[in-house]
Amino acid sequence: MGRNLRAKAILIGLVTVVCLYGLFGLPTSLRQAQENFQKAIRLGLDLRGGSYLVLQIQVQDAFKAEADRIIDQLKDDLAKANIPYQAIDRNDPQSIDQAEQIQINIRGVPVEHTAELRNLVNERFPDWVLSAVSSTDYKLTIRPTAALALRRDTLDRAIRTIENRINALGLTESTVQQRGRADAEAEVVVQMPGVDDPARVKALLQTTAVLEIVEVKDGPFRSREEALAKHGGVLPLNTRLVPEVQRPGQTERNWWLLSRSAVITGRDIRNARPARDEFGKWETDFTLSQDAARRFARFTGANIGNRLAIVLDGQVRSAPVIQDRIEDRGRITGATSEQEATDLAIVLRAGSLPAGIRYLEERTVGPSLGADSIRQGFTAGILGLVAVVVCMLLYYKKAGLNATAALALNALILLAVLSYFGAVLTLPGIAGIILTVGMAVDSNVLIFERIKEELRAGKAIAAAVDTGFSKAFLTILDTNLTTIIACAFLFIFGTGPVRGFAVTLTIGLIANLFTAVFVSKALFEWYIVRRPALQRLSI
Repeated sequence: MGRNLRAKAILIGLVTVVCLYGLFGLPTSLRQAQENFQKAIRLGLDLRGGSYLVLQIQVQDAFKAEADRIIDQLKDDLAKANIPYQAIDRNDPQSIDQAEQIQINIRGVPVEHTAELRNLVNERFPDWVLSAVSSTDYKLTIRPTAALALRRDTLDRAIRTIENRINALGLTESTVQQRGRADAEAEVVVQMPGVDDPARVKALLQTTAVLEIVEVKDGPFRSREEALAKHGGVLPLNTRLVPEVQRPGQTERNWWLLSRSAVITGRDIRNARPARDEFGKWETDFTLSQDAARRFARFTGANIGNRLAIVLDGQVRSAPVIQDRIEDRGRITGATSEQEATDLAIVLRAGSLPAGIRYLEERTVGPSLGADSIRQGFTAGILGLVAVVVCMLLYYKKAGLNATAALALNALILLAVLSYFGAVLTLPGIAGIILTVGMAVDSNVLIFERIKEELRAGKAIAAAVDTGFSKAFLTILDTNLTTIIACAFLFIFGTGPVRGFAVTLTIGLIANLFTAVFVSKALFEWYIVRRPALQRLSI
């Protein structure tokens, strides 16, 4: 037993050292140990204070973009099928409630091509329904199932993009989650602990960052009216007028006539980073994917001497002349500071939002509220722990010291795991820790009562201890496992605070299987081995 007990002691000591290192590091003073502990335990918004934002995803923008994509594809398909038409356009829903009312209008299709048009739509666009408005005019409306799928996909993509942008700022404790039903409110809650001034984050989130590199057809023009006048009041086919971004100090901005279809979009960007140009001014450099690089190289090689516009969120950032064949690299100039260039690189790397956002609520939570919660939670935890320890010592005598040591190691392991995995401790998480204390003590009670039954049956002390732990183990495992399964459902279907409770309780229960069974039994064995003539166990 001596060699086996030595191995157990080494394992317990190793676990303890690893946990202490995770919480305190290698401090040179008590003050540094306290600072390391505060850094190791990440606090949530309800404990640390910070910013709370509620955003509404403007899903109607995604429906418009999808309709535009269908229109472009439909024009190509109609041309390939030799089906003539006069015009194709769409309506303009203005709110999320009207998103499903998106409609594509097809005008001027000859009657003899009706059957061909229906066959083409049914084959190429199964998510849209073709209805006749007149003998030559038709409309396309989106199916309800496809509309619901588009809403949910838009919300999911928006949440992922927002998470990527916030995480790129280093706000690893932030949480982004849906509020309400995806098919109705389309609202997202963003919590950012420790962020007292969310102005930069708001600006970063509100940037849709739809990047397009587009062929310039004409310009610049001093006004929209000048551009229209030059072309007889009607824009050439497959073109659009886009304003140039207004620089500081400018009273007017130029307009450019651009191709409607982009050569490169933000989806083709593989990486982006801030940099300085040859004059020391800040810019954002980007790298394209392999497929996009081939397309870009073909286009720029065939258009040397022409202009190419870099359009970001519907505004021309620059329109340089193509000097040479360009393959996989480009740059966006005009940044006024390093932060602006960095933020643009962040949103380009994270991807563009599938729709615009609108702020419904902004709230700043002061740290004093979190300090009160921590103090009250800490007080409740200490009082509960003291009461439990006193009861265990009074009822189980020296064996109560065994339970207290196992309980302390349980708490140490729980906090260390939170530190190593970067989990966020919230007020419900503190409640989970307190509940873990009660369930850990419950495991010790099951074991101790089983040992007492074995002793009353006349077994020797060592045999009674061994049998007590063996027979109580399955009960403890069953109890903890069923609770962990319940916590798994809380984590899957719950929101942030509920997840915090589930995480801390799960970690505590897993640690309890180690401390209440392995550590506690090792302590009993150590106590028995040191007293060979022991006649009575203090339990």
